[in-house]
Amino acid sequence: MVIQEAVSGRTIADAVSPANLQQEALDHVWVHSAAWTDVAEREGMRIFNRGEGIRLWDIHGREYLDGISGLWVVNAGHGRAEIGEVMGEQAKQLAYVSAAAYTSEPTVRLAHTLSEITPGDLSRVYFCSGGSEAVETAIKIAKQVQAMRGFPRRYKVIARRGSYHGMTQGAMSLTAMRNEAYFGPFMYGVSHVPHPNQYRSDFGLEGEAADIMAAKYVEQEIENQGPETVACVIGEPISSAAGVHVPSATYWRMLREICDRHGVLLIADEVINGFGRTGKMFACEHFGIVPDIMTIAKGLTSGYAPMGAAIVRDAVFETFKEQEKVAMGHLLTFGGHPVCAVAAIKNLEIFQQESLVDRAAEMGAYLKSRLEELRSHPTVGDVRGAGLLCAIELVKSKENKTKWGKESPFAKRTGELLMERGFITRTWEVMHFAPPLVVTKDEIDRMVTIADEALTIAEGEHAAEIEP
Repeated sequence: MVIQEAVSGRTIADAVSPANLQQEALDHVWVHSAAWTDVAEREGMRIFNRGEGIRLWDIHGREYLDGISGLWVVNAGHGRAEIGEVMGEQAKQLAYVSAAAYTSEPTVRLAHTLSEITPGDLSRVYFCSGGSEAVETAIKIAKQVQAMRGFPRRYKVIARRGSYHGMTQGAMSLTAMRNEAYFGPFMYGVSHVPHPNQYRSDFGLEGEAADIMAAKYVEQEIENQGPETVACVIGEPISSAAGVHVPSATYWRMLREICDRHGVLLIADEVINGFGRTGKMFACEHFGIVPDIMTIAKGLTSGYAPMGAAIVRDAVFETFKEQEKVAMGHLLTFGGHPVCAVAAIKNLEIFQQESLVDRAAEMGAYLKSRLEELRSHPTVGDVRGAGLLCAIELVKSKENKTKWGKESPFAKRTGELLMERGFITRTWEVMHFAPPLVVTKDEIDRMVTIADEALTIAEGEHAAEIEP
């Protein structure tokens, strides 16, 4: 069907009217993670058509504060025309080169830049299209390298409870919230260990002591599985899905030592953490460690183009140099796409020109200080975060740290109230605060004010459920 036929009988104005767009969205667009009733019961599907800084506007002209940067993605902010311009120019010059045995000039420049800004000797970049692919790539690299080094039985992966690593089948196998009912069985050989949690530790401990025990548990799991069978350990330096728990440097340094002691590769999933989100270019820098493999995506292009990568240390790639006839058993059609590469290069230039990493640290400290004021609410049990990756934990009882549950009416109602007031975020057991790095103090003040209002109303409506 040609475009003219698709809109036959309607004027162009009718075809793009808000009412018609909403109906066609309901008829044809599959929103990724929302249940049908959550979409259909709204007053028409929410459709955005403009963005600038941390603000979005929908097709009705309503303004919203993007308090979660899309999905921890738009680090440089919305409306960066300069990124779009370089993408257009590159598309006119050269839009595609196969990554199977070739590369392009902007991809080379980007790889060099990444080798300069990533921690330690992380220097060899395997490009892909996003975070899930980056994790799939990292796991396959770890398994193949172990086999090439003479350890073919090292295929097992240790991940952490509460973590999120993506939604392709392999990445979902590592993700703690995987859906067994629909998608099992998952990748064989994956086990999950406790996540570092200083607020509600699995071990009944607090502070650094909780982190130390969580790290020791990783070593126990390696020994229990048999070190000769474990390929790698994977974790997000600071996990948003697990509730934005910031571990101590001791935890990550212990993981580094444990993996080295047992010949296990350490993978740091920086897909959400990376590119200034935590007040450092990469969250690993807070802990003083260099992983064997790092996964990146999201903030790499600030969402202006789909791109990710797995980056490995020299020693990991050296295995392929030594066995020069053996290729990596992996291929992605859009790996290292030149248009995506120039988007990433321009994005990183903006980071440097506007000192966005330092800005994230400064604005993050201000955000956290404002969030501390919300502790006066009977349902705010904890405030935590690093840089502009922050959250408050919602509880029924502060004393007992009683959870509401992710699908609780209280959390759902709070989320509705936030959206009604023009604040986009995610609210379940935690309420997330992760705006683009260009956020101002006035915008932070507005977000906190809206959160304060929403909590006050929801607490009033659910007063009978709140425990002293």
